[in-house]
Amino acid sequence: MRIDLENLPVDTALLHQLVRDMATVVAGRDSEIERLQLIIKKLQRAQFGRRSERLESDQYALALDDLESDIAHIEESAPIIEPQQTGAAGRRRSLPDHLLREEVRLDVPGDTCPCCGGALHAIGESVSEMLDWIPAQLRVIRITRPKYACRVCNTVARAVAPERPIAGGLATPALLAHVLISKYCDHTPLYRQAQIFARHGVEIERSTLCGWVGGVCWWLEALHERLAKNVFASDHLFADDTPIPVLDPGRGRTKIGRLWVYAREQRPWSGPAPPAAVYLFAPDRKAERPASHLEHFKGVLHVDGYAGFEKLANEEKVILAACWAHTRRKFYEVAQSTSSPIAEEALRRIGEIYVIEAEVRGRSPPDRLAARRQRSKPIVDALRLWFEQQLSHISARSTLADAIRYALARWSGLTRFLHDGRIELDTNPVERAIRPVALGRKNHMFAGSNRGGERWAIACSLVETCKLNDVEPYAYLSDVLTRMVEGHPVNRLDELLPWAWKAQKSVKT
Repeated sequence: MRIDLENLPVDTALLHQLVRDMATVVAGRDSEIERLQLIIKKLQRAQFGRRSERLESDQYALALDDLESDIAHIEESAPIIEPQQTGAAGRRRSLPDHLLREEVRLDVPGDTCPCCGGALHAIGESVSEMLDWIPAQLRVIRITRPKYACRVCNTVARAVAPERPIAGGLATPALLAHVLISKYCDHTPLYRQAQIFARHGVEIERSTLCGWVGGVCWWLEALHERLAKNVFASDHLFADDTPIPVLDPGRGRTKIGRLWVYAREQRPWSGPAPPAAVYLFAPDRKAERPASHLEHFKGVLHVDGYAGFEKLANEEKVILAACWAHTRRKFYEVAQSTSSPIAEEALRRIGEIYVIEAEVRGRSPPDRLAARRQRSKPIVDALRLWFEQQLSHISARSTLADAIRYALARWSGLTRFLHDGRIELDTNPVERAIRPVALGRKNHMFAGSNRGGERWAIACSLVETCKLNDVEPYAYLSDVLTRMVEGHPVNRLDELLPWAWKAQKSVKT
């Protein structure tokens, strides 16, 4: 129902019918709105309630999708009021300038006024935009190389065939980049991609796609190694690991492999190095894995409570900074399960530290350190004394006592931020880098082999580093693969790292 306030009907009967129609619509919406409000409350409990009531993030997002679709359905059924022309600009954000635009001109018929027949003259125009979608297309690049014969020496001249990223393969670098991004960035398994290609009229076997992924990662191995070398040359890193299932054909089931993740994030203290994340696959979680990865690393390493990192600190070249977020989580779990006032008080005190951190984020290290010593240090010192006092008054076997002992055992690492303005309170940068792996884990189900885990690490390293540097992953991989196939020098791989690639593109633009 569309209502134009500038052209309301004059007939009384039509006006009465219009009001009745609007009343019917409003009455029908009340029950639907009440239903949606109950769903919102249920989702809020699922997101913020007890752990037993919570939904996983994917289920939560799916429920929100359905809820927002229901709201849109109600909005479509509501009367549409045409706004009076006041000349005020809309508040909607304009669409990006780089998008292709197709002009559609809607003009009035004739050049005379439909009311009085007078001549019309232009006084301006109304311009609005809609966002359209052009479906992806597959095309064939036909390469022709003419042959020429020499009658004198009986030889044949022909241009050299271009190098292909996959020997004897059909895929261009752009198509290979699309397959890789779909699998490791958009989390679309290869068998689903094969189904999508089939809908476009091109039958590509899943095994062929697997070969393409393996071939692409072969090209990217050297770039991955260069990225890792660049990241490990830093003096401040965040480290963590996450499990990935790996097929174990001998036992007919999967085994648990690990992706070790090392992130560099200096933006909170305006550091000079660009953000980056590098993933390394290992078949287990043994302490020698991070020890071998960080063999040449010197500096501050932000870690969680994994005991394997403690061996690195014994070498004195690595300083461990513990994570306040993991410490806080211990007390949060106790507070949710037992409503302990001591746990709630611990959460409140830790929250005060985070409030100060939010205020100094983005400042220089000296400014951050000065604020921390003046404002955060008294809170931290008082918190330790309070922990020790509470520990003597509660059961030693309680989960609350475990949480307090967890904090006190890591107190040296938790207070590192009071001595260096570059140190963060927690390992959230590397935790964020792990989230895409969790999404891929749910969609891919498992890696087919240890080599599959290594390919997972290579692709995730480049894709996540692109995201951290505001680089569009598909455009990056497509261009980098093209350059490498065309013979980009190995000694200039630094030019292909995402932040350097972005700088080159900005200069050309």
